[in-house]
Amino acid sequence: MLSTARQADVVVIGAGLAGLAAAHHLISAGLTVTVLEAGSRVGGRMATDTVDGFRLDHGPQLLNTSYSELRRTPGLQGLRLRPFAPGALVRAGGRGYRVGDTRGTRARAVLSAARTPLGDTLDRAGLGTALNRLAATSTARLLARPETTTAAALAARGFAPRLLDGFVRPLLNALLCDPDLTTSSRCADLVLRGFARGGTCLPASGAAAVPHRLAAALPPGTVRLGVRATAVSVNAVATDGRGSGELPCRAVVVATGARAAGELLPGLRVPGFHAVTVVHHAAPRSPLREPLLVLDADRHGPVSHTLPASELDPSRAPSGRALVTSVLLGPQEDGRTDDIAVRKHLAELYETSTDDWEPLATHHDPEAVPVMTAPHDLRRPVRLLCGLYVCGDHRDTSTVQGALLSGHRAATHLLADFGLHPALVTSPQPAEEAA
Repeated sequence: MLSTARQADVVVIGAGLAGLAAAHHLISAGLTVTVLEAGSRVGGRMATDTVDGFRLDHGPQLLNTSYSELRRTPGLQGLRLRPFAPGALVRAGGRGYRVGDTRGTRARAVLSAARTPLGDTLDRAGLGTALNRLAATSTARLLARPETTTAAALAARGFAPRLLDGFVRPLLNALLCDPDLTTSSRCADLVLRGFARGGTCLPASGAAAVPHRLAAALPPGTVRLGVRATAVSVNAVATDGRGSGELPCRAVVVATGARAAGELLPGLRVPGFHAVTVVHHAAPRSPLREPLLVLDADRHGPVSHTLPASELDPSRAPSGRALVTSVLLGPQEDGRTDDIAVRKHLAELYETSTDDWEPLATHHDPEAVPVMTAPHDLRRPVRLLCGLYVCGDHRDTSTVQGALLSGHRAATHLLADFGLHPALVTSPQPAEEAA
């Protein structure tokens, strides 16, 4: 495949999830690939720092066991996932309630009080029925529904009003990182269906474990760090940084974030973004005995949702300490977070004192999640020209599944243009793999 002038058949720009996934699919089909990363590490927004024995994620990414690309992407086989306990702990009416556990005998124990701010027994039975119905609905049927904003569509989804405001809305705030639920109702349906079908989870040892595992499974020398692409064409990439110059190739895949992709590919539409802040605290003990996602339905403080991270994944905290990770949605004034207000709110959500909790790190990202406002094309084109492709979560859905799937799609189009066939895994099917 290679001429003496080419270092690789394909140059992939960006070593995030989409770029690494595309590289794996291309290499599996027999092509040689070079992945260029301007930064000093792989992973893009999926980064994890280690501070005093704590593993601290930069981003708010929640995974789901229903994500098909976690199973179909070469290099991710054997990835360890840490599941949340079923359902969630919701703060509503000044009290905490376990809700949303619709599995087996636990469903009968959810919200055992006769009436709560989240509805009566009939309301809660309706929640289980609605989630089970959604889990059984095909993607084609979901996409056939009229598209509007999530906020406008929720009332027609069969949820009781109290459960809608007390559970479904705060859950979707957490899953979409969208405080006003302006996301396309089709995207929200797909994400909520994933919650109903699978289990919400985090990767063991931190979010960075996913891209690190992908990068480690590539042939040695495939990923080149500290090399920035400055211009692209269908058969070459101009670079600066380490070993700067022009890299001849047969095709280019731009797999950067949306804004960087727009700079390399003039005319590419760059979406808006949801700003997200992730705050980590060290505690002397876990505030919960179960690894539950904690949601705020009252909206009385800055925290959208929080989780006892070390209860979920003990490797995230040193022995004898606990890690609590919390997410704030929307822009922060001057990019700063009021830790006193955050800990006060966490004390209410967990119903425990947070006076001895130690702030470990705060990560604010004004472009954390590409918006998916209606109308949203779940399959934005990844083939721009024969030999030039683009991928990333801004081409599908703003999730880990969307990032991996967009890399898979870009590789599939490239291979088709080369007259090659994908190997090891099947091509993505638009009718069933949108979430």
